[in-house]
Amino acid sequence: MRIPGISGRRPVRLRLTVIYSGLFLLAGAALLGLAYALVASTLPTTPSPEEISTYVAKASSTGFSGQKICQPSPKSPLEQVEQCKAQANAVGQTLADQAVQAERAQTLQHLLGDSLDGLVLVTLISALLGWVVAGRVLRPVHAITAAARRASEENLSERIGLSGPPDELKELADTFDGMLARLDSAFASQRRFVANASHELRTPLTVMRTAIDVTLAKPTRTPGQLEVMAIEVRHAVDRAEALIEALLTLARSDRGQGPRCALDLAVFAEDALDAAAPTLRAAAVTVDSLLEPGNAVGDPVLVGRLVTNLIDNSARHNIPDGWIQVRTGHRDGIAFISVANSGPVIPDAAVSSLFEPFHRGNPHPGSDVVPGAGLGLSIVRSVVVAHHGQVMARPVPYGGLEVTVLLPPR
Repeated sequence: MRIPGISGRRPVRLRLTVIYSGLFLLAGAALLGLAYALVASTLPTTPSPEEISTYVAKASSTGFSGQKICQPSPKSPLEQVEQCKAQANAVGQTLADQAVQAERAQTLQHLLGDSLDGLVLVTLISALLGWVVAGRVLRPVHAITAAARRASEENLSERIGLSGPPDELKELADTFDGMLARLDSAFASQRRFVANASHELRTPLTVMRTAIDVTLAKPTRTPGQLEVMAIEVRHAVDRAEALIEALLTLARSDRGQGPRCALDLAVFAEDALDAAAPTLRAAAVTVDSLLEPGNAVGDPVLVGRLVTNLIDNSARHNIPDGWIQVRTGHRDGIAFISVANSGPVIPDAAVSSLFEPFHRGNPHPGSDVVPGAGLGLSIVRSVVVAHHGQVMARPVPYGGLEVTVLLPPR
């Protein structure tokens, strides 16, 4: 008969109990065999002289051994006396040997029977205790399983919070709690990203719709009014295009896919500085660049966007008559690019938030730069993660920010 839940499922608790009991049974059988061998080697196999003398004396009486032994008289010849003594000694020796062997066999038989009965009883008790102990040991696993079943995208706040000694199960529970915390943070960040992206994409569409509706609502529309509407729509389109391009770049870097080839960070930095030169000249920003070869392996499209975002971010959030410092090269065999700029004072606690999506700062006064989408440094961090690199940022004393990116050579 198949027992439901045992014959088909074979839970870990049952398997552990069987293993515990089997090991205990093997150890008990080995110990029993050793004890049996020691007792068998200790028990005498031959009778002692005293026992032989006793059985010889008994054998001398008529009929004791089942056979009649001669009884010499005082007048019997010496040869007959010696013959009777030899016969009595032989019978006594045989009787003593039989008695010792019978006693030894009986002792070993009782020892073996009692030991087997005790072994069976103790094995059953060990199986019961193993079942209880296995249940207590596997209790955290049941808690982890229950938490995993309750966890979902909408309910990631579940935590096991296992208490007890720092063993493997507590480490597993703490690791699972950490995984849930990271998933909770990732889903929350994704929800914020989707909400912000929807809002940001809706804003330029609203601007375009409003500009068009206001212009079309006028009974008489002049060419100047149409031109103003076209300029507003163009600016909104530029903003939507920049946002969509940034979102696509961010999605591509998050996937970590794309062709990898050898590249030089100095070349990308030089191209980005040339592209930003009109903006920097308009704001009278001084550029200090030291571009040494920074050879790495990566996706040229993503790395180019990374460098462009660093330069563009330093230009947007600079001040008139400010400065930008760009460095490329190698540190301990790892390619790096460092971009520092003057600007407003940034608290240390606010540095980490600069890499969050849609964290937008204000461009410097008088700048003709189109306001950013707030994804510049988010893309930088995503590209660095996709290339297994490292990005570090720190405030510059008296205002500004310095961002350093390390990209491994392969």
